[in-house]
Amino acid sequence: MSGSNTSSPSTPTVVLERRGRVLVIALRREHKRNAVDQDISDGIEKGLDLLEGDPDLWCGVVTGTPTVFSAGTDLSAGYAPKTERGGSYGMIRRPRTKPLIAAVEGFALGGGFEIVLACDLVVASREATFGLPEVRRGLLANCGAIFRAPRTLPLNVARELLVTGDPTDAARMYGLGVVNRLTEPGQALEGALELAERICLNSPTAVSHVLQSVERVTTTDDELGWQVTEEGFHTVLASEDAKEGLTAFLEKRPPEWTGR
Repeated sequence: MSGSNTSSPSTPTVVLERRGRVLVIALRREHKRNAVDQDISDGIEKGLDLLEGDPDLWCGVVTGTPTVFSAGTDLSAGYAPKTERGGSYGMIRRPRTKPLIAAVEGFALGGGFEIVLACDLVVASREATFGLPEVRRGLLANCGAIFRAPRTLPLNVARELLVTGDPTDAARMYGLGVVNRLTEPGQALEGALELAERICLNSPTAVSHVLQSVERVTTTDDELGWQVTEEGFHTVLASEDAKEGLTAFLEKRPPEWTGR
C-alpha cells in the first residue's frame, strides 16, 4: 500500500490515523465502553469528512479499542447524538463514495451494531459479539437496524435479534454472511487493513461507482425505513415502559414493565 502511517487531526475520543491510502477511525472512550456521545459523533463525522475529501485516501476503517467496539448510545448523555452531515453517530445517514470497513473486537451492541450495519464490509475477532438490546430498555433501535438488519440478515434472524435483545457471536454472524472475515482475538484491525489493501489495489473510480451502484439498488426504500423507525421510536419513547427502562438502566436494576 502506498504512503506511510501518519496521524491526522483527532479528538480526545476519536483518533484518526492514515495507513497509506487507508484512514483508520478509532473510538477511544473505553472507560465508557466506547458509548457514543456528542464528542464521538463529531469525531466520526470529522473522520468521514477527511476520508471523503482527501483524494489520497481510498478506503476507511472504523474500529474501537482492543476490548470493545461500542456499546451504542451513551444513554446518560441523550439519545443518538447527531451531526449535521452524518445524522446519528456522525455516520448513520451519511452518503459515502468510498468503502468503509468495520473492525470489531469485543462487543458491538445497540448503536454499536448499527454503526457496523452502516459500513460496507465487516472484519471481526472470533470473540466479538453483536446484539440489539434496545427492547431490554423499553426502546426501539432507531439508527437503521429496523431496516438494515433485515436487509443484511435472514428476516427471522433479524426479528430474533430485535425482539429478544440477545447477543450473538461472530461465528454465527460469519456463517450468516454479515461478517466478511474472522480473525483471532486482537487481530480485527489488521484483518480489516489487509482487506482494505486488497480494495486499494483496484481503481478507486471503479470501486466508488460499484459502491454507489449497489447502494442505489439496495436502498430504494430507506425513506420508508426511516419514517417507520421514527414513528415507532417516538411512540415507544412516550410510553411508561421507556421511562422505566431508562431509569432502571441508570439505577442498575431490573426494570419493572407495565406494558403501558
